[in-house]
Amino acid sequence: MKPMNLLVIMADELSAKTLGCYGHPVVKTPNIDRLAASGARFTSAYTNSPICIPARASFATGRYVHEIGCWDNASPYAGEPKGWAHRLQAEGRRVTSIGKLHYRNNTDPTGFDQQIVPMHARDGVGGPVASIRDELIVQKADKLAREIGPGETSYTNYDLDIAEKACAWLENEAEKYSRKPWMTFVSFVSPHFPLMAPKEYFEMYPTDAVPMPKTHALDGRPRHPWIEAYRRYVPSDSFFDDEKRRVAIASYFGLCTFLDDQVGRVLACLERAGLEGSTRVIFASDHGENLGARGTWGKGTMYEESAAVPLMMAGPDIKAGAVVETPASLLDFYPTILESVGVSPNEEDESCAGRSLYEIARAPYDPERAVFSEYHASGAETAAYLIRKGTKKYIHYVDYPPELYDLAADPEEQDDIAGKPESESLIRELEGALRDILDPEEVDARAKRDQAALIESLGGREHVIETAKTGATPTPGDYGEDGY
Repeated sequence: MKPMNLLVIMADELSAKTLGCYGHPVVKTPNIDRLAASGARFTSAYTNSPICIPARASFATGRYVHEIGCWDNASPYAGEPKGWAHRLQAEGRRVTSIGKLHYRNNTDPTGFDQQIVPMHARDGVGGPVASIRDELIVQKADKLAREIGPGETSYTNYDLDIAEKACAWLENEAEKYSRKPWMTFVSFVSPHFPLMAPKEYFEMYPTDAVPMPKTHALDGRPRHPWIEAYRRYVPSDSFFDDEKRRVAIASYFGLCTFLDDQVGRVLACLERAGLEGSTRVIFASDHGENLGARGTWGKGTMYEESAAVPLMMAGPDIKAGAVVETPASLLDFYPTILESVGVSPNEEDESCAGRSLYEIARAPYDPERAVFSEYHASGAETAAYLIRKGTKKYIHYVDYPPELYDLAADPEEQDDIAGKPESESLIRELEGALRDILDPEEVDARAKRDQAALIESLGGREHVIETAKTGATPTPGDYGEDGY
């Protein structure tokens, strides 16, 4: 490929299921849909951990969470191991971030030449309550159901500023670094909770027309015991009734359209600056959002709503209208970024598990490629792991029975076929693929040891519980007074 500028745009907590280009019948996302139509859209892309800080650390380094020890939202990335940003810096490429990073702070050497309005972990630590794994505590989860409906938040105000600063960079700064291809990372917070959307966006989705979440808490359907345990410790859904569910979902839909407008602003500025012909664009999310499915909200599960992510890319040499079914993950960004800006991988780069998204898109469908995700944070009595291979999806829980889904026949994951005799050989095959990557029991135990050591270093279990700050990460500036 010809070396070219690269603009990566990332959303936060955006489910692929709530985008028009992925088939949602209601949510309006015309700008993201046009981006997908102008290039390649991946239909089976996953986060490597369905929670913010681990997902972003894995994205930054091209390595699995268990390789780097960023287990939960209290273990933010601090610049080691080095990632794609360091490699680009070393090769003289300009590397800029605008918006949310969710690393430890803005002074650690994380590879960016400039961080513009960066959001990082609260107090450089994040949320250590999630690291209490020896005996889980019930999370304070009522706030999610209270802060819903129409209104502005510091998060939506922050996103407006991120879009403005991204446009200013593209129109006024990019040309200064045109000697070599640059890489710019624009990272929005929407549609992350609080589930409040500016009034004009909320009103696009009448609550009486909003669909109820599938298999939610009150429909009586049996759920997997790991998920039942998760719901006990993260009991968000117990604070909702059906009216609140509809308002929250309408708000999330509104935030998706609000996000789409900000993405559209940035893409319009790219074109206005005359950079469209020399810049590739990739759009993704760090993870998804359960949005009430199975009685769960937020992320933290291995179901499609939470673990699958939207992923698309466009540019002068990317075939328009391409649909890529080969599974991919955020790990694949590392070699993709290097290839796009013309940096040849070294031996250490090639030790990463990812594969260039450009290469995946150029190649025929690969039903043998397996991608992997893991979760070790809030509500998890034991680790949860995911293997996606072809159309099959295997979820492995330490000390709990597995789940198995055929996503071609059952895209909504309503029929767990793990217990059926005809699935035995497939489960053995997919568990073998999992164990080729890690020892699930050993990693579960190691994560808990590391988390226990962190809690001890912060003053112990009771001190951490007593001093815990709840809610999402605060914005870095004066974007509002709602506590986020």
